[in-house]
Amino acid sequence: MSLRIGIDLGGTKIEIVALAADGGERLRRRIPTPQGDYPATLAAVAGLVRQAEVELGAAARIGIGTPGSLSPWNGLIRNANSTCLNGQPLKQDLEALLAREIRIANDADCFAASEAFDGAGAGAQSVFGVILGTGVGGGIVIKGQLLQGANGVAGEWGHIPLPLPDTTDLPLPPCYCGRAGCLETYLSGPGLAADHARRHGIQLDAETIAGAAAAGDAACEATLQRYEERLARGLAMVINLLDPEVIVLGGGLSRLSRLYLSVPQRWARHVFSDGIRTVLRPALHGDASGVRGAAALWPAA
Repeated sequence: MSLRIGIDLGGTKIEIVALAADGGERLRRRIPTPQGDYPATLAAVAGLVRQAEVELGAAARIGIGTPGSLSPWNGLIRNANSTCLNGQPLKQDLEALLAREIRIANDADCFAASEAFDGAGAGAQSVFGVILGTGVGGGIVIKGQLLQGANGVAGEWGHIPLPLPDTTDLPLPPCYCGRAGCLETYLSGPGLAADHARRHGIQLDAETIAGAAAAGDAACEATLQRYEERLARGLAMVINLLDPEVIVLGGGLSRLSRLYLSVPQRWARHVFSDGIRTVLRPALHGDASGVRGAAALWPAA
């Protein structure tokens, strides 16, 4: 089978891409994710695959990027912000539905691999990929190899506490993982919206906040500046630990073009170096990067 299918199983949407042997896209579409319904999620993924194979007239190898990760101890999904997946045998269930082997990796790992291999981090020796979307995740690629770690949690940046919290960051927001003050609670789209509501008493989504800030709304501008400062602190910690050549941003909030100038200006005072070569870039493949990385869990040949 030369056809590869990638699935990006996100918190709000499920996206599928079919790649030919040369990496060219044969098909791509997305549907809403069934909220809080594990059986419906299984059915949606299987339905997308079956429909794609009928349209393309060929069977495919399937890779899936998921929130959370497979536990190396019991094979169940853990740490997913789509909490209906947690504790479920997703790999085994989909293999039973589709009657073949399925490869599964964390969605941020898929994103990082895609951008390191032929995206915004191509040619770099070290790449840290960040998803800023419904959740917040990270993936690490060193010399072309995805780093997954001894416990399968390498790059789980979203569940590190926000560094150096000050009075504007308090009280620490609760996280679905059971902790408080995780980077995800500040830097995800819902986290940005929740921060604005706490500080300004108005419930707006991230896209509305960004548009209002660009139009001169002072409260929305203040919210984005708090966001940029928190993102800078979080990424400075990554630079101090991994010292990557390139940091690539994906997810809905990565489309805020102002981040690529303001965040490196802000992270400078937190990085333990007299100069900073690390560059911050948007994903070259945009919203398609994670799903392309999922397909690439299988070799092209």
